[in-house]
Amino acid sequence: MALVTTGTAVAVQASPPSPSAEGVEVSNAAAAQSVDSFVKSKPSVLQPSTDDAYVQRSVTASGNAKYIAYDRTYKGLRVVGGDFVVVTDKSGATQYTSVAQTKAIGNLSTTAKISAKDAEAVARKQLTTVNNVEGTSLVVYALDGAAKLAYETTLSGTGAEGASRLSVDVDAATGAVLNSTEHVMKGTGTGWINGSVTINTTLSGSTYSMKDPSITSLACQDAANNTTFTKSSDVWGNGVGTNRETGCVDALYVAQKEAQMLSQWLGRNGMDGAGGAWPIRVGLNDQNAYYDGTQVQIGKNTAGQWISSADVVGHEMGHGIDDHTPGGISKSGTQEFVADTFGAATEWFANNPNDPPDYLVGEEINLVGSGPIRNMYNPSAVGDSNCYSSSTPSQEVHAAAGPGNHWFYLMAQGSAGNGQPASPTCNSSTVSNPLGIQNAIKVMYNAMLMKTSSSSYLKYRTWTLTAAKNLFPGSCTQFNTVKAAWDAVSVPAQSGDPTCTGGTTPPPTSTPPSSPPPTGGCSGQKLANPGFESGATSWSGTTGSIGQWASSGQAAHGGTWSSWLDGYGSTHTEAIQQSVTIPAGCTATLTFYVHIDSAETTTTTQYDKLTISANSTTLGTLSNLNKASGYALKSFSLNSFAGQTVTIKFSGTEDSSLQTSFVIDDTAVTLS
Repeated sequence: MALVTTGTAVAVQASPPSPSAEGVEVSNAAAAQSVDSFVKSKPSVLQPSTDDAYVQRSVTASGNAKYIAYDRTYKGLRVVGGDFVVVTDKSGATQYTSVAQTKAIGNLSTTAKISAKDAEAVARKQLTTVNNVEGTSLVVYALDGAAKLAYETTLSGTGAEGASRLSVDVDAATGAVLNSTEHVMKGTGTGWINGSVTINTTLSGSTYSMKDPSITSLACQDAANNTTFTKSSDVWGNGVGTNRETGCVDALYVAQKEAQMLSQWLGRNGMDGAGGAWPIRVGLNDQNAYYDGTQVQIGKNTAGQWISSADVVGHEMGHGIDDHTPGGISKSGTQEFVADTFGAATEWFANNPNDPPDYLVGEEINLVGSGPIRNMYNPSAVGDSNCYSSSTPSQEVHAAAGPGNHWFYLMAQGSAGNGQPASPTCNSSTVSNPLGIQNAIKVMYNAMLMKTSSSSYLKYRTWTLTAAKNLFPGSCTQFNTVKAAWDAVSVPAQSGDPTCTGGTTPPPTSTPPSSPPPTGGCSGQKLANPGFESGATSWSGTTGSIGQWASSGQAAHGGTWSSWLDGYGSTHTEAIQQSVTIPAGCTATLTFYVHIDSAETTTTTQYDKLTISANSTTLGTLSNLNKASGYALKSFSLNSFAGQTVTIKFSGTEDSSLQTSFVIDDTAVTLS
């Protein structure tokens, strides 16, 4: 495959010699050894630094690909956001690399200016009450561009939304909170509806226990004392939804069905990938359920019935699967839809007549008096958005699941529903050639094997398209359906998206509505993705210069995304550019907002410069002399380029010392 370099998902620059003849499958160990040689050569795609070291974390074979995940250290410190995944074909030849880090760390001091105790005190303030501090360690934080030395503290207790297990990254120089990651993944769902079922239990002496005999740590317990249910007979529950043992029958049944689904459909060994899972504890005094990295807690509905059904337990265990694939829990509003896909797949695999498979979440019980809590074929039916927008990543995480759930349904069932309800699309298109639930979850899972700690909707689009190519070689049918489903929920194309031109290509799976051709004219704004809210889409230039920089002190002018050029305090050049056509006879104006901050103190010398150009013509130059506390609007005429296609370029250069940052946002080329 050929992939265009982007900030996170890129084609490899060079491949090590394949350990096997082309097309001959090799062992995981042989593929891992070949990839290790490639990684140790420190190719630039990994954003390497002299003091980086790489630790191979896992090797997973799925379909026609092998996924080798790595963590990164810098001068012996763990790098938060330094993870990456190398994907090979079955013969062990490197095909694709997914990298979280967007900039090399460079030369970073590892001497902290504040103490670990001070950092822990800052972390404690992020919770309402703290029950336990698991530890504080020095790390390098590299999730948001330029790397910083930080302390990471993990603590548990109570936050604004209830139970919390939180990892907090605190700047080791300033004491500012750089990031916090919540490990408690909360969800809600249906009730005790599986009826008479068979569950696998353990017999010790003359005592049976609700402990799975083969899946490590999988047991169902009373949340009041975290004790596994036991009895002298192997007959469990009484069919009453308010009974905790009955709730455990449902929960253990679903978890065991999910483990079977993972094995038979995905080739995965247990929820954690190593034959294990987590204890399920029924008895949470809340209309809720959650996974926190150590357990799954199951609560109740307003009638006091325990909500341990397929789309609840499957969802919560889905968080655990997400947590135990590369990159950890999915981010930027994707974590709940990822877990919902596993809940849906579990429900369809179980195919229990007491809980017929569908694409609703919480449909069998009136949890809080309002019916289902999520709807995958029409999220707007329960108040969530059907369509992705730049605001989706910042929404409440369950609400943000709407576009992802909608995409998964369209991929699995198509817009006509294929026996399920028809599903509207955001672009009035028709999504045909559905994959079915089994192939849909295969695409989802294989995308997760490329996941990094900088996951997002935009990156899942690229990863799932790549997964479809890996899973179905020689055919473009499935690839086109995955792509059409993303288009249909308004997740924009990315520069790193693969293409599919070989194999069997069916008629288009996304048919746009008919409309008259554009009439042109001298009006409107012509730049694509002008505010960078779709990441690097439509822009080329320095990888990693477009991002969300608020946590690094560089807030966007509008939205959450902007382009940050330079700011290193060393000799450096970065640039972004985009081509645009200006019709003959039109007047055109380039406008943009720029924020400049600088450590330079001179009031006379331009040491660091931002050059704005159109083709080879310099439109203007800004410098460290223009530093200011906020954004400034700049405007340049493009009238002389009427009748041409012109490349608009922003190029920042720094000298050898004292940083200057040029932050650009809300660009426009406006015709009149």
